[in-house]
Amino acid sequence: MLRVGFVVNPVAGMGGAVGLKGTDGEDILREAKRRGARAQASERADAALRSISLTKADLLFLTCKGEMGEDSIAALGIPCDVVCGHGEVTTPQDTREAARAFVSREVDIIVFVGGDGTARDILSEAGTDVPIVGVPSGVKMHSAVFVNTPSEFGGLLRAFQRSKAVKEAEVLDIDEGSFREGVVRAKLFGIALTPDSSEHIQAGKQSYASGTAEDEADEIAQYIMDIMEPGVTYVIGPGSTTARIAKALSQPKTLLGVDLYRDGARVREDASETDILEELSAHGDARIVVSPIGAQGFFFGRGNQQISAKVIRAAGADNVVVVSTPSKLCGTPVLRIDTGDRALDEEFRGNLKVVTGYKRKRLVKVA
Repeated sequence: MLRVGFVVNPVAGMGGAVGLKGTDGEDILREAKRRGARAQASERADAALRSISLTKADLLFLTCKGEMGEDSIAALGIPCDVVCGHGEVTTPQDTREAARAFVSREVDIIVFVGGDGTARDILSEAGTDVPIVGVPSGVKMHSAVFVNTPSEFGGLLRAFQRSKAVKEAEVLDIDEGSFREGVVRAKLFGIALTPDSSEHIQAGKQSYASGTAEDEADEIAQYIMDIMEPGVTYVIGPGSTTARIAKALSQPKTLLGVDLYRDGARVREDASETDILEELSAHGDARIVVSPIGAQGFFFGRGNQQISAKVIRAAGADNVVVVSTPSKLCGTPVLRIDTGDRALDEEFRGNLKVVTGYKRKRLVKVA
């Protein structure tokens, strides 16, 4: 029997769709709620647990009471032991206490639903005594301990139960204050053990130095600018490659946010999901331009949750344009998507045309 410690960070990812790029800190959480943020962690937890019910694995779940795990497990009729609690408002300390409880009860693996901050809290207590794996529900998720999508969680557990194979993986965290100002300051928090499964576990975020990649990005930007249509709203996602498109238009760009452009001018800065939907409702035709995260390959579902499944459906899946420099694609042979809407994700599966230069495209597999 595989003993699984399972904990949910109920507020993980709430800042994403409303453009806050994270939910670390009480002030940011209050602001996220003020902007109408919706909790999504329980939905991600439910999707992960539904996938394990299909594996018929011999599992024993240890979890926390209420919204930190018990509710999701009980809703699916899966037996569990509640071994820890939490206060009226959940905190990182509750997550750390859960990890300590799991370690003391000698679980085989700790599963958490959250983002990089949750991974950091779990690692601080579990160290390398117990392997950990995350179900992605945060905003950033740069660490190499996350399953690709919640629906792959069951397959991962089955493989781990069979082999018990683990590998070392980096746990990174970002200074969210700097992140909101457009500066990425990633810190290596520590090394965790995670199931050794390249099929199911995402890679860590890859960075690229300046050089020829800038020329490649400029070429892509020129092409996108030249094919822009009058009256069409362009939803431009975060990243250095997409920022070059704004530069080609002689317009400002929020490096790590989502900006909207129409007729050569920026019409929305650092837009939330609600902002984007309002703009699309008022002005009709739209194109969404995004770039995948290097090495991980996600073009939706990591750092751009403002462009939600609802936004993509409003614009139309056929109106999504994925751009990437050839040098980035060299380290990103497979693209991935995790919108939280499985039917929508399936529309992108197969081979996707990625813009890699001026009138140049490359077919890349979407796993």
